[in-house]
Amino acid sequence: MFDVGFSEMLVIAVVALLVLGPERLPKAARLAGLWVRKARAQWYSVKAELDAELANEQFRRELQAPLEEVRKSLDGAVASADELMRAKTPPPTSDKSEDNSS
Repeated sequence: MFDVGFSEMLVIAVVALLVLGPERLPKAARLAGLWVRKARAQWYSVKAELDAELANEQFRRELQAPLEEVRKSLDGAVASADELMRAKTPPPTSDKSEDNSS
């Protein structure tokens, strides 16, 4: 995350020892370690949530195209079935005309 080398860490340790003193330095180091751990855990949590959200969005996009194709295919099949049903159904005939011819 931060690019801190050994020499920079040594300078920070010496300054902390001079400012805090040998009595308070271990408590401060523990507290700093706790904060770093909490910050790192929070960062990983947010990162995992973002990765999951991106994966869900990508999965949704990948499914969208095949679903559109299926929908279009079904619409075409329904339209064809409607046309076939209309073509097979004979036009209605009136029974009165047959009765009059007898």
